[in-house]
Amino acid sequence: MSSSRTFEDKQPQRRASSGFEFLKGVGQVTGGTLLSITMLASSIVAGGLVGLAISFRNLPDVRQLRNFFPSETTYIYDVKGKLLTSIHGEANREVVPLDRISPNLKRAVLASEDSHFYDHHGINPVGVGRAVVVNAVAGGVKEGGSTVTMQLVKNLFLSRKRAFTRKLAEAVLAIRLEQILNKDQILEMYLNQVYWGHNNYGVQTAARSYFNKSAEYLSLGESAMMAGLIQAPEEFSPFVSMKLAKQKQKEVLGRMLELNWINQSEYDDALKQEIKLGRIKSFQGSALPYVTNTVAQELAKKFGRETLLKGGMRVQTTVDANFQMMAEETVTKWHKLLLEQGLSKNQMALVAIDPRTHFIKALVGGIDSKTSEFNRATQSQRQPGSSFKPFVYYTAFASGKYTPDSTVLDAPVSYRDGNGWYFPRNYDGTFRGEMAIRTAVAQSRNIPVIKIGKAVGMNRVIETCRTLGIMSPMEPVSSLPLGAIGVTPLEMASAYATFANYGWQSPPTVIARVTDSSGNVLLDNTPKPQLVLDPWASAAIIDVMRSVISEGTGKGAAIGRPAAGKTGTTSSEKDIWFVGTVPQLTTAVWVGRDDSRQLADHATGGVMVAPIWKDFMEKALKNVPVENFKPTSQFSRPKSQ
Repeated sequence: MSSSRTFEDKQPQRRASSGFEFLKGVGQVTGGTLLSITMLASSIVAGGLVGLAISFRNLPDVRQLRNFFPSETTYIYDVKGKLLTSIHGEANREVVPLDRISPNLKRAVLASEDSHFYDHHGINPVGVGRAVVVNAVAGGVKEGGSTVTMQLVKNLFLSRKRAFTRKLAEAVLAIRLEQILNKDQILEMYLNQVYWGHNNYGVQTAARSYFNKSAEYLSLGESAMMAGLIQAPEEFSPFVSMKLAKQKQKEVLGRMLELNWINQSEYDDALKQEIKLGRIKSFQGSALPYVTNTVAQELAKKFGRETLLKGGMRVQTTVDANFQMMAEETVTKWHKLLLEQGLSKNQMALVAIDPRTHFIKALVGGIDSKTSEFNRATQSQRQPGSSFKPFVYYTAFASGKYTPDSTVLDAPVSYRDGNGWYFPRNYDGTFRGEMAIRTAVAQSRNIPVIKIGKAVGMNRVIETCRTLGIMSPMEPVSSLPLGAIGVTPLEMASAYATFANYGWQSPPTVIARVTDSSGNVLLDNTPKPQLVLDPWASAAIIDVMRSVISEGTGKGAAIGRPAAGKTGTTSSEKDIWFVGTVPQLTTAVWVGRDDSRQLADHATGGVMVAPIWKDFMEKALKNVPVENFKPTSQFSRPKSQ
């Protein structure tokens, strides 16, 4: 096959020289005459380009390629290094150095595209001259004289407009490029830049897609087949036609044999080699879309969308893929069970966080990511109901005026709110008189928490929420302690995790570490916890919430080890929750409907969500040692403010 590519214009728009005009008028040309004319044309082209290099002053400055970084695919992995997904713009590319590309592929590409690559200075005058003659005789563009360097500058700088002047511009830029980069640098850039079909840019993604291996390990047969793709990747793709792919492979191997770059035995063996195809990977979805979509949002916020799509980042998440799958399976299982219990059209979300690091360990944003990618764990703001109450009681404990054993009167009360009166009531409609805060929390009484909220000040409750990362709009109204605001399951899990870590907090994240493709660290989320809450008050609210599970509304969440948590049910049964923790893991589970309609009469967090939390936590903690919470006695109680 020809060692050069074809011109891309159908009819020259300009006359390059009187030599080109003369050649265009030639009819039939003999082989000897063709050789002579080719040499003449080569001289004309080579000499003419020197002048053209001076006149093409408005061409791009190739010196910028010294600092050129091609767009690269971003890869997202789980905490153990398992690939979850790749994110890219138009170009799916992973850049590799030249010494990690198979010598077979380098030789195959050069044999196919530019066998004189290491001898010329950007253009091959003989190849260009031959192309001029062939095109002149044909009365149109049939053959080109592009070198690898010319192809590279075309791909990087020039439009794909089919014009003879563009071909001259390629030549000028190629000469300039060879003056600032050495041959190996140019070949490395070319092999990482060229398009190989099926949205694969560069040798590495192409090798992984076509043959499921790194470019470093491509055999001679595989290399020849890949080299044959360059001129028309989708047409000669083995995924499209193995017959055509084998035909191009044979042409490339024949050219290598002709050049004495391989011997007859290597040629024969390569043709006989069985080709084991990989699979097209460029447009595959994510293995864990709720996780990877959250990662993508964090990356875009931190680095910008352009860097996310083209920056070639390597992202280690905080999530173990097997753990995440277990969480998703738990949600799927309980969705079906709740349907059987009459909760039609129910949706669910689950977030699990390590309170010691605030690393997200599982994040499930719905019952099925295939039917809805809307992430209810991070994007859906729902009323937390009584699971909001610990924020009020923590504020009371932090004030120094209350302890878990302080008493409050559960009796009818009314408050002036705006232009009207507010008459709060308990979920069961009864009043039970004086009780300890511990009991009020365990039984999820409404009147006591409103009274405590009023006593410490609703604005201070809001301050606590802000410190815990809950940023929804809040007004210091009397109903605030009952959770009349919107929160996400992620916010709730993170807030409870801060309690479980005795007031120490790091920003919750699903990203552990980000590097560029060369291994340089771009983001290191090693936890740097800060003390944001009072430790004694945090330990006190954990102690109180243990009573919820041992003797209160959350008995269904008992897991046979020390655990603390709180049920949550809104007044109209639109949202039901259980948020709970052990020292090593905090988990929030929400159930509701996307249309915010009632789930069912008497659908409560204690009856319907606590068992889901229990099921998940028992699986999650299967091989985790039992650990007790620190008692309040280990901390100094705050002085009364």
